[in-house]
Amino acid sequence: MATKVHLAQRPEADELLGRSPLAALIGMLLDQQVPMEWAFSGPHTIMERLGADDLDAHEIAACDPERFAALLSEKPAVHRYPGSMAKRVQQLCQYLVEHYDGEAERLWKDADSGKELFKRLNALPGYGKQKAQIFVALLGKQYGVRPDGWREAAGDYGAEGSRRSVADITGPDSLAEVRAFKQQAKAAAKAAKASAKASE
Repeated sequence: MATKVHLAQRPEADELLGRSPLAALIGMLLDQQVPMEWAFSGPHTIMERLGADDLDAHEIAACDPERFAALLSEKPAVHRYPGSMAKRVQQLCQYLVEHYDGEAERLWKDADSGKELFKRLNALPGYGKQKAQIFVALLGKQYGVRPDGWREAAGDYGAEGSRRSVADITGPDSLAEVRAFKQQAKAAAKAAKASAKASE
């Protein structure tokens, strides 16, 4: 069943994210060093450029690496670093084919706890602890995937009413709040670094 999400803030891109578990995983993978909406629009752009009406992990995994990198690099590029992200998207799809028969949804369908879900996401190529926690929060808050202990597994991102990550974006207002939170966090980290340097 499709879920209504507003992560890309573009109806056609959000419609894909709502019905394709693979699109959501790829959007999360692309969500670094570019605005969130740009990252989460990426899966729809990739699908269109592949000339398909859905994303298929088998197809992406088997795609010629140069051709796939060229697809992501076409203007407008899917990411600020389309070449390296093309490689990561293919690695993610190859991992899914190898471990989950190419079915992204199996990552969470039979995960019996938040801890197990986090462990599976954390093992994905291109995902680390933070990305895995945010994705656990996104699944719980917006996709109705709530194994026991999912909020704990998501850490601070799982908190009710937080405005920390893409998991909390339900429209333009919450997008602005999440962006403001990220800017404050960045400024605080910068200030802490500067004061640590000053006291050396």
